[in-house]
Amino acid sequence: MRHVRFRDPAGDVRGGEWTGEEDAEIRADPVDGNRFSITPEFYAADEVEILPACDPSKIVCVGLNYADHAAEQGKEIPDRPLLFLKPPNTVASHDSTVELPAGKERLDFEAELGVVVGERCRNVDAADAADVVAGYTCVNDLSNRDDQAVETNWVRGKAFDDAAPIGPVVASPDEVPEDAAVQCRVDGDLRQDSSRAEFIFSVPELIEEITTYMTLEPGDVVSTGTPEGVGPLADGDTVEVTVEGVGTLRNDVEIP
Repeated sequence: MRHVRFRDPAGDVRGGEWTGEEDAEIRADPVDGNRFSITPEFYAADEVEILPACDPSKIVCVGLNYADHAAEQGKEIPDRPLLFLKPPNTVASHDSTVELPAGKERLDFEAELGVVVGERCRNVDAADAADVVAGYTCVNDLSNRDDQAVETNWVRGKAFDDAAPIGPVVASPDEVPEDAAVQCRVDGDLRQDSSRAEFIFSVPELIEEITTYMTLEPGDVVSTGTPEGVGPLADGDTVEVTVEGVGTLRNDVEIP
């Protein structure tokens, strides 16, 4: 199942199941909570406002989790996951226009698989990590390289408004293969093309490491790192992040 959050024509925030691709349709969850007592409602995905796939208290991002990306950045492969945070102000929705910081030389796209946490958890062993995963989504870890290069905590580089589009859905774990493709296109041109199978640190290893240090809440996202091919965005670009089994997260870019 691929679960979607949306605002219906009456202005109410709803949940539902996303079906199809090009002509996607949403089967809305019943408003009274009783799935079998009312006639199902269906909406065309392009006729409602798609909201961020989840509502995280934080996004825990992983740096250099693909060997090829470490190589293109001129970095050594880390011996433990490199972690940084994106706060809630960074979250943007599918099909929205994201406004990036003005006056910067380099603003990059980064396609990533996002792991959505399903329950409050701490000190989770890797062997038990699947128990706390609600599903997977697409994340674009938008990056301001100008400031990232000159600061150590990456607040300006990674935590600006709209720096983490998420969506369009949360796909249940059974929908996303162990070797799921992770891709990025800019204006239709393929820029990144890799696989979850190329991770340096697996999803269970990441969850174990992160929950050793912090509590994860329902809806939190672990953004698992980007493969090689990152590059700059320009005003007016359309960037698409695709994760096999999830779908495609699409955003237009505006740079003042």
